[in-house]
This record gives sequence, structure tokens and C-alpha cells, in this order.
Amino acid sequence: MAVTATTNDGVSIVADKISYDVVERDVEIITSGRRRIPAHSGVLASASPVLANIIEKPRKNLGGSSKRVIKILGVPCDAVSVFLRFLYSPSLTEKEMEKYGIHLLALSHVYMVTQLKRRCTKGVGEIVTAENVVDVLQLARLCDAPDLCLKCMRLIQSKFKIVEQTEGWKFLQEHDPFLELDILQFIDEAESRKKRRRRHRREQNLYTQLSEAMECIEHICTEGCALVGPSSNVDNNKATSQVKPGPCSAFSTCYGLQLLIRHFAVCKKRVDGKGCLRCKRMIQLLRLHSSICDQSESCRVPLCRQFKKRGEKDKKMVEDTKWKVLVRRVASAKAMSSLSQSKKKKSGVLLKEDAEDFIRIRKKLM
Repeated sequence: MAVTATTNDGVSIVADKISYDVVERDVEIITSGRRRIPAHSGVLASASPVLANIIEKPRKNLGGSSKRVIKILGVPCDAVSVFLRFLYSPSLTEKEMEKYGIHLLALSHVYMVTQLKRRCTKGVGEIVTAENVVDVLQLARLCDAPDLCLKCMRLIQSKFKIVEQTEGWKFLQEHDPFLELDILQFIDEAESRKKRRRRHRREQNLYTQLSEAMECIEHICTEGCALVGPSSNVDNNKATSQVKPGPCSAFSTCYGLQLLIRHFAVCKKRVDGKGCLRCKRMIQLLRLHSSICDQSESCRVPLCRQFKKRGEKDKKMVEDTKWKVLVRRVASAKAMSSLSQSKKKKSGVLLKEDAEDFIRIRKKLM
């Protein structure tokens, strides 16, 4: 049977599962508004080690009431009532969390009620706004709530222009410059991380594009493509002629390389020694292919073996650290690309086999 301890203003403390009908309420909680809330010392002591230490302390007998008095001040009276009810029965409504979440977080930290602190940390983090985020951050630091601190920091960083107009931020600038410095450093580090991630994505896109270009060069020079490629892929005999394979799946890259190869073959500036940017780009791509290629003896890409031999002789080319890094990362991107393609092919084959099995089973059933 549950017991309801009702105070003079209608706030009730309900104890579920355990009956305290025959147990005298031997503790009185006094709030900031002089409200007295009766409670059971056994319940308070089992829920909070801090309250247990207060209850176990010997008290002076002044000839007054036999009940022990515990003062919980500094928070609204109703917040204390909700706090005590949670000690009896661990439940909170959304309305109570929205109204008293900050006060309950402070009480749960002071009186070491772990379950309530965990719920308040999560609940306050969900309702924190740009208007009160500075106040919540200060409380979270005092209450040793790192998850809530991080959430507040991220909110400040994302809405800093709004936050810096609030009274909480202005108060912080005047009274807590160290916290202000921590926030500004966090924002600066977050922006630096964003820049690094953007730069990393750009680099990865570049390596992926270069990897795709290497595959297209091999494709053009071995299988042939729409515009350029080995003439051996086409039989001159019309009766037995085979259809020349079309462009690879990366059509835009393949088409651009085809145009570049055709230009490289007929460029007069390159022949005259005047220099051509497009030809230099083509030479760099061929050199990159040569650095990655592990079949230079049988490779059909132009200048592959020449670059290999030249690289063995030229120590500067071998010792070029930046070039080594580029080669390694493009090779890695190429390996990852081929791995993902093989996985897609395998999954496609499996799906095809599953479909065929399903059709066979369906025909047998019919």
C-alpha cells in the first residue's frame, strides 16, 4: 500500500511499492519559503548519502520537537517538493523537468542523487536555449556535468551571434573572464577542426579523381575507348568486325583524358620546346601512373617504362617527399575504389542468384 504525505499547501510526496503507513515521519524539510515538508529518514538516507550523513549526526536536544530538521534552501519550494518526491518514487514529468530541471540538477549534485542527476543532465540538455545557455553552462561546470557542458559549448558555438547579445553573456564577460576565454578557445578550435575536415575532404576528392584518372588511362590504352585507344580492338574485316567497347563508367573523366591525349599527340608547342600547360599536365599524369604501376614490362600506357627507368636513375625524383605522399595516397584511393567495386559486383551477383532461385522455386510451386 502506498502512502501520501500531504503538506499544508497541497504538495504531496507519494511512495510507491513500499508502505510507510506504520512508520512515523521523523524528519522535517524546511524550504526557503518556510514551508515544512514531513518525510521519513529511512527513505532519505537510502536515496542520498549526504542526507544519510546529516541524519546520522547526533543532534542537540533543546527540548523542542522530536523530529529532525533539515534545511534545503536556495531553490524554489516546489522544486524541493519534486526533489523529495523523486527520492520516494523516481519519476519526473516533462513539465516538472522544464520548470525545475536546473534546480533539480543542483540538488541532485549537492545531495549526490546519481539517478536524478543523470536524468536532469539529459533533460536540461534537451530544453536549453540560446537565451539561458550561459547560465546552464555555469551550473553544469559547478555540478560536474561534462555532457551538459559539451552540449552548451556546441550550442554557443553554433549560435554565438545570438548568445553574445544575451544578459548572461554580458554578465559572464564582467565576472568570469576565464570561462569566456574557454568558450572562445572552444569556438576557435571548432572552426579549426571544420577547416581541417573541409581540407581533408578536398584532398580525398582530389586523390579519388586522380585514382579515377589512372584507371581511365589504363582503360584507354588497353581496352580502347570511344575516341582514342589501340587499333587492335577493331577488326578491319566488316564481316567479322566486333563492336568497339564504349566509354568507361567515369565518362566525364575518360572523355577529358581522351581529349588531353589527342592534344598531347599533335601539340606543336611541346615539339618546339616552348612548353604547354596541357602537355605538362599529361606528362604528370603519365609519371603518376608509372609510379603506381606494378606491371611496367607489360604495361601499354605510353612512357610507363621510361619513367620507371628515369626514376631509378634520378635521385631527386626518388627523394621527393611530396611526390611520395601523393603516390601513396592515390594508390590507396585506387585500392579502396577497386575494393568497393568488387563488393558491388559480388552483391550484384548474389542478388541475381537470389532472384534466379526465387524464380525457380516459384515455377516449381506453380
